[in-house]
Amino acid sequence: MWKRIAVLWTVVRHDVRLLWFALQHPQAPGWLKWAAIGLVAYVLSPVDFIPDMLPIVGWLDDAVLVPLVMRWLIGRLPAHVRAAAERRSRGERPAEAEVIDVR
Repeated sequence: MWKRIAVLWTVVRHDVRLLWFALQHPQAPGWLKWAAIGLVAYVLSPVDFIPDMLPIVGWLDDAVLVPLVMRWLIGRLPAHVRAAAERRSRGERPAEAEVIDVR
């Protein structure tokens, strides 16, 4: 399982950062949180569409399916949430409208 996660991480590192910052955005849609939970559950779950017991094909479905789902989720984000997430993933500070006041 850890090898599978390590391979997936190298493939989806940038998309994971985008989704992470999009999830932290105050105007992130509710469906995004549920989709992210489902995606993490799928990656950590021993149940797959194609079992990992098949040496290459079993890992290949995860290496293809997870990045496709992440790209699909990122493509469905509202434009302002996606732009803010992209700015934060590049290390830029959030715009004034994106800062959450916690007083």
